[in-house]
Amino acid sequence: MLKVVVGHSNDPDSEEAIADVLTQCQEQLAGLRPQAGILLAAVDFEYEQLLEAIEQTYPGLELIGGTTDGEISSVMGFEQDSIALMLFSSDVVTIQAGIGQQVSLDEAAAADTAIAMALGDRQLDEIQFAIALPESLTASAVVVLKALEHSLKGSVPVFGGLTADQWRFKRTHQFYKTEVYTDALPVLLFSGAIAFGYGVASGWQPIGKTGTVTKVSNNIVYEIDGRPAIEFYQNYLGNRSPSLEYPLAVYEEANTPFYLRATSGSDRIEDGYITFFGDIPEGATVQLTEANRSEILSASELSIKKAIERFPTTSTPQGALYFSCCARRQILGSHTGEEYNIAQACQDKPIPGMGFYTNGEISPLFETKERVCFHNETFVTLLFGEV
Repeated sequence: MLKVVVGHSNDPDSEEAIADVLTQCQEQLAGLRPQAGILLAAVDFEYEQLLEAIEQTYPGLELIGGTTDGEISSVMGFEQDSIALMLFSSDVVTIQAGIGQQVSLDEAAAADTAIAMALGDRQLDEIQFAIALPESLTASAVVVLKALEHSLKGSVPVFGGLTADQWRFKRTHQFYKTEVYTDALPVLLFSGAIAFGYGVASGWQPIGKTGTVTKVSNNIVYEIDGRPAIEFYQNYLGNRSPSLEYPLAVYEEANTPFYLRATSGSDRIEDGYITFFGDIPEGATVQLTEANRSEILSASELSIKKAIERFPTTSTPQGALYFSCCARRQILGSHTGEEYNIAQACQDKPIPGMGFYTNGEISPLFETKERVCFHNETFVTLLFGEV
């Protein structure tokens, strides 16, 4: 049996908040002992205190987590200054945690360490999927995720989000068991009798002509079609600076789905280049996109509907994880809470769910190819349940 429970509190006091969350979880578990968990926390909590309280209640828990730009749960919906905890109890599903440190110094070593630690004596072909909550500010997310995909030998789909710090872009934290880290890569591997389905949607639609990236350095695009990158935007936006409202659709190959890259807003028009919240490969085809608030909100509905469609008919979802972009929260403003409400309304019956607003989302781009892809301004839904 797989039992998933969620606790959520917006009490500003760390001790009171974690006590409230653990009480909620204990009541739902009704005596069952969890084997793993995910902790999400706003930036102003005492993280060590939270982790110590969880360890005292559930010694040896396989726990990962991190800081956020806003928290989501089936208990409280959307909150911006709270903590949320999801616990997993099962006698048919194995869930184990690992962490790699100093990703900015050696992404491959960090990924190898995290996966080896979480694998233990199991084999990769036993793993059904992975959750990753990596650092977002010290290293290229694309490079870190490629290293993670290599460590998993391209055989395991990965979901998750980059840890955040409420749009401050100064320092994020990652959690592993009782320890607090920065510049780290925590992962949780799921194996055994567990089924899943996922959905990825943004709401943004391509407009205008496509172009080819002809000069780029990681996340800085200098030229598109041999011209300064800013001119590609100015064809549609005039002299306005690139903004979150107009992310770039990136097609790495012809006739494949695109992923989004949001601009960082740190550009000067006179420099001609554009900085994005994620690397873009040279030679990629790109296209400007646009969306209104209604289309952005509708994407959360599409995301969960895709997850439901992909979920095996022989099983029933027993839990959900949601990963949405901090840029979406910025654009939606006071309407942010509607995103989760719409997603919940798509389900036949309520199930325990949790998620957060991220500095970038992690999910396969589409079913038949990439197992690990980095997204911006996207809503990812992961449903899971016992086979």
